[in-house]
Amino acid sequence: MTTHATDRPSGRAGAKGPGVAAVLRYFGIAVIVVYCLAPFFWMVVSAFRRPSDQFQLSALPRPWSTANFRAVFKPEVGFGRALLNSLVVAGITTVITLVIGTVAAYALARLEFRFKNLVAAVIIAISMFPPISIVVPLLKLFTDIKWINTYQAMIVPSLSFALPLAVWYLTSFFRQLPAELEQAAMIDGCTRGQAFRKVILPLAAPGVFTTAIITFIAAWNDFIIALSMVNKKDMQTATVAISRFTGAYGFDQPYGTQMAAGVVVTVPLVLAVLAFQRRIVSGLTAGGLK
Repeated sequence: MTTHATDRPSGRAGAKGPGVAAVLRYFGIAVIVVYCLAPFFWMVVSAFRRPSDQFQLSALPRPWSTANFRAVFKPEVGFGRALLNSLVVAGITTVITLVIGTVAAYALARLEFRFKNLVAAVIIAISMFPPISIVVPLLKLFTDIKWINTYQAMIVPSLSFALPLAVWYLTSFFRQLPAELEQAAMIDGCTRGQAFRKVILPLAAPGVFTTAIITFIAAWNDFIIALSMVNKKDMQTATVAISRFTGAYGFDQPYGTQMAAGVVVTVPLVLAVLAFQRRIVSGLTAGGLK
């Protein structure tokens, strides 16, 4: 009887332990979710307020209004063209990054050549340069070769940051794939290029897809390069167009229209990430498995 009496408190203490840990874990998750989603929630709420109510502090719009969205897409604002420009720049940057980055990463992961480690170090070092540090020399160069107000003036600088990260990530991903797969394909008659195309690329699809999503989001959100290289309204991207809103109703504050435009720019990216979250997670984790 004495033994049972002493056992009961320890059992209760053991039962309380996991409960407290679970509460703390869920509390931490809730804090992070609120911290991340609060700015987006306030942007959506502000976008649906009437222009006359844009500085209200109520949790929800009263009443709900789509006036800001209608103002954003007025023909004279040119926001539709800005969205198209962002899509072109981000899309081309992503495609070029994948084509060059996949081949370069495979070479670093599989081929043996002199100064291989130095090349890898230089590639990752380039990605650490802040964008503002290359804007001035590129602006001078692009002015001399008459690239200002062109798509390539925004795509080429974006590649200088997207490519190193893509190569670095895909290199680590390719290294996790067994080399025996290529060797078996080459024994069956494939060249190294055919083995790469027919065997390795399909297995590397999660990593390539994740790299494409990350690259597209980074290029879509770029601001400093697009702002510096373009001064024509019909060539500016969505992020630059939002910063240059002057108010859709004369001399009013453009706060409401900027929030509406921010929702239009952000929602497609959020939906894309939610739709492909399993592929993104599998791509991020697959490269770390051995």
